[in-house]
Amino acid sequence: MVLSLANEAKMKRKLTLEDFGNNVEIPFKILRDHDFEIKNKSVVENHNNKEQFKKWVLDNLTEKSGAGPAYITSIEWLSNRFYENGKISKKSIFEIEDVELITELHSEVKNIQRDKTSYIYNKDAPSYGERYFYSASLSKYKEFLLTKNNTQLQEQEIAGIAVTNKKFKLNSFSEQLDHSGLVYSRQLITRFTSSLLTKPFVILTGLSGSGKTKLAQAFVQWICQDDNQYRIVPVGADWTNREPLLGYPNALNPKEYVKPENKVLDLMIKAQSNPELPFFLILDEMNLSHVERYFADFLSVMESNEEIPLHAEDKVENGVPSNIKLPSNLFIIGTVNIDETTNMFSPKVLDRANTIEFRVNDTEMESFLNTMQELNMEALYQKGATMAQDFLKLSYNKSFATEDVDDINETLLMFFGELKKTGAEFGYRTASEIMRLIHQLHVLDNSMSTDDKIDIVIMQKLLPKLHGSRRKLCPVLETLGGFCVNNKENIVKNIFGKDDFDFSNKEEVLYPLSLEKISRMYNGAIDNGFTSFAEA
Repeated sequence: MVLSLANEAKMKRKLTLEDFGNNVEIPFKILRDHDFEIKNKSVVENHNNKEQFKKWVLDNLTEKSGAGPAYITSIEWLSNRFYENGKISKKSIFEIEDVELITELHSEVKNIQRDKTSYIYNKDAPSYGERYFYSASLSKYKEFLLTKNNTQLQEQEIAGIAVTNKKFKLNSFSEQLDHSGLVYSRQLITRFTSSLLTKPFVILTGLSGSGKTKLAQAFVQWICQDDNQYRIVPVGADWTNREPLLGYPNALNPKEYVKPENKVLDLMIKAQSNPELPFFLILDEMNLSHVERYFADFLSVMESNEEIPLHAEDKVENGVPSNIKLPSNLFIIGTVNIDETTNMFSPKVLDRANTIEFRVNDTEMESFLNTMQELNMEALYQKGATMAQDFLKLSYNKSFATEDVDDINETLLMFFGELKKTGAEFGYRTASEIMRLIHQLHVLDNSMSTDDKIDIVIMQKLLPKLHGSRRKLCPVLETLGGFCVNNKENIVKNIFGKDDFDFSNKEEVLYPLSLEKISRMYNGAIDNGFTSFAEA
């Protein structure tokens, strides 16, 4: 560029790469021959980050602490080990500013740093792992990156530049929903958002026309700053494999990869390229086809964090990599209707999602009729975009519930024992996600009672897998109903058999959402000889 500008000033013509035989090394050689020092950009950034981190560590440690040099040494050792084992694409951790990646590396290192057989173990300096310097150094580097990012935001505010990172506030979304003409209870909005933050796979089921797709659409339009951050894709009844979502290699032209027209693959690639923003995939009528047929790759990598293979060649075709990971900033929302044209979900699908049922009660319908207005989705457009980064940050918080843990555990164990009788007990993954969901519910609404949180997790994580015959389920449902009330005497007659029972009575009912659902499932089993969560 320097040569080009100088030539333009003197000769009135810009230099191009063609003037150097399309060889990028020639202009650099000319500069070196004239005593210019050429430094690789990544090396300069690496050096700057390293020096900044070193200064930051020394400024934030007590005077007597000698941990600063140990942190630098630890990160340099880990850089080599991570790079050689394919954990990072850069040669130095100091070249990485992806907080999420550092968090993942920290979690792994914390578990293996004292293991003498692990790939990060240093037999010449075993004390670094034994004294937890490896995990501590990554934790400090993560803290440094977060501090650096916050400092940059503050500098932008001082300079009068618009800051695009505000604290996520659920009240803001709720208020904008009212302005748009959409009617949802505050609890439903909290459940939906908390579920997304707990795990980026949520299933919305229930009454047709109750607003499942509209809630998902409203949220993504509210929080996204660009239409390219989300896709609403109607699932086809003819989806029998992964091609409608991921595309396929062209058998007639090996150089071409045929992308799906719905641009789902483009959405995934864009999400990978923009890790600081949330992206959303809404699968409408998700069960029109068998979910396991077209969604199997997604279900698998949700837990394993492995890559999905796209084509055999280890090169990019049509901008499509040979393998792709499911981006952690991609949130998948599926909507479900149950009728004779749809398919039921298998337990392995339900086990990986939070399932939220949409129903309309008398009060909500009355409110809708009295305040009916034309929908104005434009009132939501980009209104929450400045909170997107904080929303994403909240989703990376994997903390568990810490309040009233004994009461929560006691209730979960009661349900576990009873669900086991029907083969619908939950595993370690579900237990972990339950405790994370309870924590996220507290983060978004710290006024919510412990009983309300337990009620929500029972409804979303325990009951959805229940299905079976009258003979198999009725005794279990009767017992589960008893867990939801203070007075457990004659549940069938006093609750299940009453059409006018008040499930909102706090004096009698501990878990109103769950009890009402259990009651409907019980009566469905009596009437039809069979019942399931989705059909009750």
